[in-house]
Amino acid sequence: MFSRFKKDTPAGSSAAATVPVEKPGLTLRSQPVVPQRNPAEAVAADKEKKRKERLTELKVEIHKRLLEDLNLSALESASEQQLRNEIASLATEALDEMSVALNKDDRIALTQELYDEVMGLGPLEPLLKDETINDILVNGPKRIFVERAGKLELSDVTFRDERHLLRIIDKIVSAVGRRVDESNPYCDARLQDGSRFNCMIPPIAVDGSLVSIRKFKKDKLKIEDLVRFGAFTEEMAAYLQAAVSCRLNIIVSGGTGSGKTTTLNALSSFIDNHERVLTIEDTAELQLQQVHVGRMESRPANVEGKGAVTQRDCLRNALRMRPDRIIVGETRGEEVIDMLQAMNTGHDGSMTTIHANNPRDAISRLENMVAMAGIEMPLKAMRNQIASAVNLIVQASRLQDGTRRMTSVTEITGMEGEVISMQEIFRFERLGVEPSGKIIGRFNATGLRSHYSDRFRQWGYDLPASIYEPII
Repeated sequence: MFSRFKKDTPAGSSAAATVPVEKPGLTLRSQPVVPQRNPAEAVAADKEKKRKERLTELKVEIHKRLLEDLNLSALESASEQQLRNEIASLATEALDEMSVALNKDDRIALTQELYDEVMGLGPLEPLLKDETINDILVNGPKRIFVERAGKLELSDVTFRDERHLLRIIDKIVSAVGRRVDESNPYCDARLQDGSRFNCMIPPIAVDGSLVSIRKFKKDKLKIEDLVRFGAFTEEMAAYLQAAVSCRLNIIVSGGTGSGKTTTLNALSSFIDNHERVLTIEDTAELQLQQVHVGRMESRPANVEGKGAVTQRDCLRNALRMRPDRIIVGETRGEEVIDMLQAMNTGHDGSMTTIHANNPRDAISRLENMVAMAGIEMPLKAMRNQIASAVNLIVQASRLQDGTRRMTSVTEITGMEGEVISMQEIFRFERLGVEPSGKIIGRFNATGLRSHYSDRFRQWGYDLPASIYEPII
């Protein structure tokens, strides 16, 4: 079979003796070689592993005693230092009873871990306190990944077992009045510091509970910070300031982790302090600094399946609260209808984010969401509604090297027949890749003047023509 596809082999030779012909111009990247540890390093690593296992066993035993001996009702009135002293005292008594001797560093580490177990989130506490970490991703009790500077890495932090992980999950969700169990195996919540939390437990999560935490930034990034980090240029910042101040309706588009919320926060800094702004989110993350801000957060159904408050419910109510601008944290469903209507009926300057890979896809996503809402509307009428509501699409992207860039600023200029017409004002041009994997590129203007130049001028923002000139 398949004999007519087989090469003729000369007599006396074998297929094994055939020398493959190498094709020039193709180079496969080899996988990095993991360096072998020398014997001394291996012994030290094993010793450290055994030390951690011993501390974990001690922590489990002493934690049980703490729960029995601590007056939990008195913890609320106690200061942090009083509680630490009490835990250290009880831990010392337990170690003496168990005839266990620990050095000073191990005692301090044990006391800290016990404090985290009683008052915090156990093994997650040091990761939450680490300012260099942006995301915490838990794949079961023994594999916890963190993201630093856009790169994922496996941490050395672990939970004792699945029960330990489930206890911490339950502690988080119960603090915000929610629950997670086999009948309701996933949950969205918000930590005390504002970090976004999502979990999924067995049987849906096959190899152990899955947890993702998007950490809350205490220090809000300003436009100047994003320019300094290379997210976009000063010329783009001047244009965006004019766009926000002149009350253009803006959509921030991008994929997961591309920096949509960060960009939306930065753009909101250009809103005048005298305007009334209402924000609507599933999980409150926006950090607006204006004086007159009203924040709303949706709510899932309770145990009986009642009491749910959706983003659309919040949006409908917001329209009756005399807002100057409405900011929706993320539009992902039928609330898009009310969002477009708000943009079209006197709430100029409203903003939202959506998931899309480029500005044209963002328009398609809006059309799909309108269709998902069950609204029977001709395609041309739907596109007319979108074209008149949305003025500007800002595309945020996360590149392969982990950096986040504003890769496109695109204006919607109206309709041409049955197609929404768009023009790109700024874009990020990729020029190559360094051997280290870092993306080489530059921001450039396309040469097109803004469709809203007259509007900018009327509002007192006469942008120089030079910001629209491309780099040759």
